[in-house]
This record gives sequence, C-alpha cells and structure tokens, in this order.
Amino acid sequence: MKFPLVLCLQCLVFATLSIAAKPNVLIILADDCTYNDLPVYDGKNALTPNIDRLAKEGLTFNRAYLSEAMCQPCRAELYTGQFPLRNGCAWNHSASRPGTTSLPQHLGALGYRVGLAGKSHVLPEASYPFENVPGFDSSCVRNPTQVHELTGTREFIRRQKEEPFCLVVALVEPHVPWVMGDAKQYPPRKIQLPPNIADTPKTREDFGRYLAEITYMDGQVGQILALLQESGLAEDTLVLFSSEQGSQFPGNKWTNWDTGLHTALIARWPGKITAGKRTDAIVQYADVVPTLLELAGGAPQGVVLDGSSFAPVLYGEKETHRAYAYGLHNNIPEGPAYPIRTISDGEYRYIRNLTPGEIYIEKHVMGIQKNGELNNPYWPTWVATTGDQPATYNLVKRYITRPAEELYHTADDPYEMTNLATEAKYAEIKQKLAAEMDRWLREQGDPGIPQDTHEAHQAAKQGNHVYFPKP
Repeated sequence: MKFPLVLCLQCLVFATLSIAAKPNVLIILADDCTYNDLPVYDGKNALTPNIDRLAKEGLTFNRAYLSEAMCQPCRAELYTGQFPLRNGCAWNHSASRPGTTSLPQHLGALGYRVGLAGKSHVLPEASYPFENVPGFDSSCVRNPTQVHELTGTREFIRRQKEEPFCLVVALVEPHVPWVMGDAKQYPPRKIQLPPNIADTPKTREDFGRYLAEITYMDGQVGQILALLQESGLAEDTLVLFSSEQGSQFPGNKWTNWDTGLHTALIARWPGKITAGKRTDAIVQYADVVPTLLELAGGAPQGVVLDGSSFAPVLYGEKETHRAYAYGLHNNIPEGPAYPIRTISDGEYRYIRNLTPGEIYIEKHVMGIQKNGELNNPYWPTWVATTGDQPATYNLVKRYITRPAEELYHTADDPYEMTNLATEAKYAEIKQKLAAEMDRWLREQGDPGIPQDTHEAHQAAKQGNHVYFPKP
C-alpha cells in the first residue's frame, strides 16, 4: 500500500509546484504613444527614466505590431488573441462578435484572477469580464485626467497571494487632450520633430504637450512597478509594457504606416528573461494570449486563435517568431470610408489603399468638435503653410491623397517617407508581400471595400456581424 501512497504524494507535490510555477502577469498600456517617440526606440525628446530602466531589466522587442491603429480594435486583438476580422471588432467604437472570449475566460480557467484598471474600451462586456480595479482614469475624454490612486491596484495584487493574477493597467496618457505633465520641460524651439510631422510653431507647442504626457505616463509606470516590488511578487511576475498605437498626429494613429501599427513592447521576468537584451523577432498583439496561456501551463479551449506563443523568444531559445505582421484600417466612424490593408516582414512594408481615388479625411485630426473648436489647432497651420513650404505641402498631400500601392524599406526609412512601389528593382519584393497579404485576407474572410460602411459599423456596434463572414 505504500507504493500508491508515494505516487499520490508525488502527484500532490507536482500539482503544488505547477500552481506555484504559474507567473503573475502585469500588463501596462500607454495610450496613443508613437513607439519611436520613446528613447528606448531612438526617440529624441521624451524623458522616460522608468521605461528606460524597465528595458535594461528586460527584453525589448524591436518589431512588435498591432493589426489596427485604433484604440478599440487593437485592445480587442490584445485581449482575445484574434485578428480584428475574426473577433469582429474591425472598426473603432464597435464590438466583438457575441461569444468572443478573452483573457478573463482563458486565464480564469487556469485559476487566475484577471483584472483591469483604467481604460477598458472593449465590448461586449460578456466577452471581456475583467474584474474592475479602481484607481486609474477610465476615460480618455478628460480635461484634466483624474488623479490616479494606487490603493485598488495594491489590493488586487496582494489579495489571495496563493492564486496567480493577471492585471492590465490601461493608462490614458498620452491620448489627447494633452493636459497632464509639465510642458515647460519641452521648450518648443528645442524639440526635434520627426520627419513625418510638419514644422510649424503651433505643432511644436502641441508636440511639447504630447511629450509632457509621455513623461507623466512614464511616472505612472514607475509607481506601478514600485508597487509590484513592494508587494514582494516582482520576482514571480511577468511584466509587459506596450505603447499601443501611434499618436494622434497625422500619419500615426488611424493609418497603416509603421508609425501607426508599430508598438513598443518590453518584457521583464527576473530570472526567466535575460536582462538588457533586444530581439528582432516579429510579434503581434494577437500573440500575447497564446503566450500567456503557454506560460501558465494551459492551451486555448474551443476557440481559434490567430496568434501563437512567443515564449521561446522570451526564454532566449529562439530569435524569430512570425514571418509577417498584418494590418488593416477601416476609417468609419472616424471619417468617410477609406479601407487600407498592409503587411510587413519587419524590413519592408507593403500597403494597399482600396479606394485610392478618394480623399482621406480623419475627423479627429482635421475636424471640428461639437463645441465648435478645432480638434487639433495645429492642422490648419499645416494647410496654411503648404504654399511656401514644399516639405509641409508634401506631408499634407501624403496624408490626404494615397496611391493604390505603397512600398517602403522601413528598416532604412522608419517614417516611410519614400514610396518604392513603382520602382522596378523592388517589384519582386512587392509581389511577394502582396501575395502573402492576399492569402491572409482570404484566410480572414475580408470582403474588402464593402466592409467599411456605416451600416456594417452600426451592425457591429450592436453585435450583429452579418456584413462580413466569420473566418
């Protein structure tokens, strides 16, 4: 009788070790922060000592992407492990398909407490049943941001330490309005503007306020990490920091250019992830859920995920992950229909504008608020200087009129200012990327132009996704 008893004891010990081995997960999200405005990605202006320190303690991904440069679709992708067309949230201010499952269901089934502090911006609620963790502003429509408070986050992390936790802290900086932080740190005349941003006095002033919000966001990152350290659980916690999509300046958010879809991603897990390293492995937001499931010892149950685990990259066992990163843009409700599709192999990016004869209009950049004020007062200064500033003229033209195809050598041209699509020597590269993008679009059931309509957006917002087939 001793032999079965030994086996039972061994099973008990193994089960206990397995539970203990599950890492806690802390995901910190910025909001509308262009990845290469951060010093860790060669940003020239922003002061971010806490993010810089996190990078020194972890692994920095040079080629991390999301599929759609809008708040709601990219978060739905991050939480579900599915691309926009599969989970159904393929427009801003819409909703995922009924029955979609996300981090709370996936990790909850493995014994995790799964909470969210700050901005949610995903629907329907049944698909995203995060525990609400108070203390951080939940709305990006604020002036000023509510002062954050760490009590709720502290209590969530420390509660029931025998159970692993997954906590998303979704900050609202540096989303507009840029009202937080100390803009005096960034005198307009000293700012080094990126080449995709027009140089006007008003733009410099607003860019300084945007940079101040990045620094304010960085301070929040430092406070959250300090709280984790004080809890005694830092050694057992995988920390992921991401900058979300690009900023609201023209050419970043709401585009398929690299400055819209490329995101910062830093991973820290003491003793498991080698500190101070960088990787060129291509990953997407859709890969996060399967990665966390693998690290927690689980697997997706009854659901098709578009992502795959990059745990071997975290452990330093592999230097590559995806061959390609995919992206799309549906402009409604942000403006008139303007569907765009893209693919990147990390070095080159191919973009297809499905309605190149139309003018691209983004109302949050170019429009007027309900109170009659301009959304972005710097935009008229771009338009006003196009007559005597050729560089500004080209930026405005680039933004509102697009060719049918674009191809960029992003590795050498990170702001994608030189379109190579018509150059014969790049024809083979363009053909290869276009063919792979077409394969992905077929796999995802993308109907193309008919998808981006007001009727389709309203239907998705109400949970009715009949306007495009499920993959």
